[in-house]
Amino acid sequence: MKSLVVKRSIVIGGHKTSVSLEHAFWQALKEIAILRNMSLSELVMTIDATRSGNLSSAIRLFVLEFSQNQIEAARDTKVARSADAA
Repeated sequence: MKSLVVKRSIVIGGHKTSVSLEHAFWQALKEIAILRNMSLSELVMTIDATRSGNLSSAIRLFVLEFSQNQIEAARDTKVARSADAA
């Protein structure tokens, strides 16, 4: 069975490094970079600057936190709409 983990090279702060992530995380990371008008390298550099563990784990946690924030914002919007309708 083919691994779902994809290893890619990326330039962070002028140096090249390899990052292994599942395809879904690469896709989500690219979408977040687009939403923030950043290159993928720029986004990874900001994650790298604040990480405490390895880079792959930090990226996964960043994508998870972004997703959770989107869910929370949608929930808040739904609650606000319900209150306005009442």
